[in-house]
Formats: sequence, C-alpha cells, structure tokens
Amino acid sequence: MSQLDVNDLHASIEGKEILKGVDLSVKQGEIHAVATTSVFRFNDDVTITISHEGEGAVVNVRSHSRVGKGDFGTNARRIRRFQAELAKRV
Repeated sequence: MSQLDVNDLHASIEGKEILKGVDLSVKQGEIHAVATTSVFRFNDDVTITISHEGEGAVVNVRSHSRVGKGDFGTNARRIRRFQAELAKRV
C-alpha cells in the first residue's frame, strides 16, 4: 500500500486558516497528522480513520498530546472543529 507524505501544509477555508504548517501522512483509509500547539509549540498526533459501513462510512478522529498530562482542552476542541467542518460538507 502506498503512502503520501506532506510537510508544512497550510490550508484555508473562506479566508480562515485551518491548517498551519501541519505534517501529515496519508494511506488508504487513514490520515495521520502532527499538529503543533500555538503557545507552547507542543506536537500532538492526530489520526483520522475512514471505513465503510453498509452504504455509508464511519469517520473516527483521535487527537493525542505527545507530552504532559493535560492539554487545556486543545485536543477536544480540535476534534469538535473537525466534526463541525465535516458536518457542513456531508
């Protein structure tokens, strides 16, 4: 199975930057990205998996801090933003 690697990706939707220098790997059914927090510059791992279920698809999102015991809600906010943007498009 082949894999696509992208480094320092920036993306905007309607003038709002949604990706700021993200590194990611894409393979069939899975996207893995490294997101960097804005204040302390910590790296967080973000994984999105997509699988078929009947006539539809199941999308799972996981965002996990690499260091520390807490993230002040950063990972939960990241997942909610992704879910909101996905819901607008499906």
